[in-house]
Amino acid sequence: MMRLRLAMVQMNPIVGDLQGNVRSICRWIREARKAKADVVVFPELAVSGYPPEDLLLMPQFLRDIHGKQNQIAKASHGIMAVVGSVAGPQKLQGATMAKSERMEQSTKSKPLNVAWVFADGRVAGVYAKHKLPNYGVFDEQRYFREGKVNPIFCLGSVRIGINICEDIWFADGPALSQVKYGGAQVILNLNASPYHVGKTHIRQRMLAARAKEHRVFVSYTNMVGGQDELVFDGNSLVFDPKGRLIARAKAFEEDLLLTDLQIPHGNHHHKGLSRCTSAQKKAGIAFIHIPWQPLPIHTQVSSVGTIASSMAETEEIYRALVLGVRDYARKNAFSSVVIGISGGIDSALTALIARDALGASKVVGVMMPSPYTSSASRQDSKALAKRLGITLLNLSITGLFKAYLRQLRPLFDDRPVDTTEENLQARIRGTLLMALSNKFGHLVLTTGNKSEMSVGYATLYGDMAGGFAVLKDISKMQVYQLARWRSDSQSEGFDQVSIPERIHSRAPSAELKANQTDQDSLPPYPQLDAILQAYVEKNHSKNRIAQAGYSVRAVQKVIRLVEQSEYKRRQAPIGIKITSRAFGKDRRMPITNRYLPKI
Repeated sequence: MMRLRLAMVQMNPIVGDLQGNVRSICRWIREARKAKADVVVFPELAVSGYPPEDLLLMPQFLRDIHGKQNQIAKASHGIMAVVGSVAGPQKLQGATMAKSERMEQSTKSKPLNVAWVFADGRVAGVYAKHKLPNYGVFDEQRYFREGKVNPIFCLGSVRIGINICEDIWFADGPALSQVKYGGAQVILNLNASPYHVGKTHIRQRMLAARAKEHRVFVSYTNMVGGQDELVFDGNSLVFDPKGRLIARAKAFEEDLLLTDLQIPHGNHHHKGLSRCTSAQKKAGIAFIHIPWQPLPIHTQVSSVGTIASSMAETEEIYRALVLGVRDYARKNAFSSVVIGISGGIDSALTALIARDALGASKVVGVMMPSPYTSSASRQDSKALAKRLGITLLNLSITGLFKAYLRQLRPLFDDRPVDTTEENLQARIRGTLLMALSNKFGHLVLTTGNKSEMSVGYATLYGDMAGGFAVLKDISKMQVYQLARWRSDSQSEGFDQVSIPERIHSRAPSAELKANQTDQDSLPPYPQLDAILQAYVEKNHSKNRIAQAGYSVRAVQKVIRLVEQSEYKRRQAPIGIKITSRAFGKDRRMPITNRYLPKI
């Protein structure tokens, strides 16, 4: 048996920061070499960051990426490094490509999503991603073309197959060819797999199945960090040939995961395509030899391989929100945030998440009472700010609201008071928050949740005004769950701080008119959230939702509100994706739309 020490770098790149990302990659390579790793693996598109979107349509961007190869190669002495990147037209190493692919490259302009493989200070080879996802938040067929070749990297006598993200999800994908025709003993899978609820368990079951069915070690190196609405959770994994989990990295933070793999001795010494059989050539197999002298197991240092503890769903969601806020602010050069504090549960949870992400001194709350603001809301806002240790400003909007009404009264022709006057209050508040943002450089965090955004229970240019929507994909009932969990939490990394108890228990209200509650206009939140989850996230029909026990009238009302509110959501700030189907890239509905399915 030989011991192959694998290092998996769960890094947090920044899209477009090529120099910064490459500096981090080189630093992590040095750390892996100090840890006596034989192979170090990075996430998908680690050089460019993920997703680079239309940056990939800029030829200069592709040239600049290619220009970073030598810098990484110089850091690879004494170790095999596998780094996710992009190969533009004419940029693949010809020695690692089939003739047909080299010819195809000359006629097509799309780049490839690749893994660069470095060893001994040079580029040893390249693997190009075969399966390009084009659903949900993924749009890779717009940017990339499919790879065709399955290079097998022979590190001494150990055969290693490399593939990228979506490739491993297919039972008949590249891993099958790499094992069946290339004799791969280890599969290294590079990922930029964004988080959503339940995905960690889905990944684990799939990877265990791949390892067991192919009887190989499978490593899954995932990205970590926030990028616009996406959060990458890390949770990198290693499975043995029996499908058993033998290592797991931390969730929602950078990590260097070291794992020792015990590989049987082999007699494979393929050095080029000339040794391939016709079946191997048909499968795109290419053997690339990298010299390596493994130490016998008994002469090496103690074995490594840790399994980080898993998290309950509520903790996962909360940590994803904290990471999303922290990285959006940090990567976009915001050092502080400002939040409208109402005394309600949504703004309280948003403030607490911001505090955990950035620190209490970087959070400014603004209480903006109107003639309809209750004394309880004023008291609870003050109590919340004191508990969290954040600044709280008090800016009454009563005078401004009256001034607006005086100015508009001659134009309204004595029409009765309606939502117009309610929305005026929200828009005054939005204006004040944006003024503070402009003057002091704060990022405005909006506080609306998914339940409200779904049915349009929000005001354009009012409470929707801002730069980042923390709770955009969090239902109202989840808001309560997260607030309760954090208030009771003693989890690592969080101090003991809680939202005042009355905020948890008060009936939610926009307080834009006398004695108003949310349930005056909406079904009870438990019912509303269940209908929304079925319709928005699961795409269930009206009939199916009604058959689950909800009234036809309620289902029809909710669906009508969802479809009528698309124009509002299209103008809302981006927010953190948490569910499998968030508003935005996941769900792209036309604004001008007369289709409403009949029950």
